[in-house]
Amino acid sequence: MVTSAGLLIYRRRGEEIEVLLTHPGGPFWSKKDVWSIPKGEVEEGESLEAAMEREFSEETGLDIPVGERLDLGEIKQGSAKINHVWAVEGDPDISKFVCRSTFSLEWPLKSGKQAEFPETDRACWFNLSVAGSKIFKNQAEFISRLADKLQFSIKPQPKQQALL
Repeated sequence: MVTSAGLLIYRRRGEEIEVLLTHPGGPFWSKKDVWSIPKGEVEEGESLEAAMEREFSEETGLDIPVGERLDLGEIKQGSAKINHVWAVEGDPDISKFVCRSTFSLEWPLKSGKQAEFPETDRACWFNLSVAGSKIFKNQAEFISRLADKLQFSIKPQPKQQALL
């Protein structure tokens, strides 16, 4: 079983709560409007929190806000993966976003050529309703758990159209 750890940063904007999500990098996701909590695999011998901090830093290049971390627990993703996520309040400047980790992929497909792509290609703030409709389905429960912990009611939001 693979375990991943992630960090969901939230901020308050008037009557709204917004969360910071990242967009997956690479050609497969380039025109898809689907977002994720910055997270990644826990390495052997590494604690969940250390992995969460490392992955957030690698995937965003942003400083982790200091503050009380809310444990949002874990969710099993399919039969082979568990995601564990924390949340913390903060307002990092996403204009300083830079992904420091990449992956290799044969691109163009069947070309025999390998290309490097960033794991994430951008970050954006979304209110909880919109975040719940844009985030990968298997991570949406973390948005609900954050809302519950903050005693905030999420207004339903229809699924957004894909980016063109």
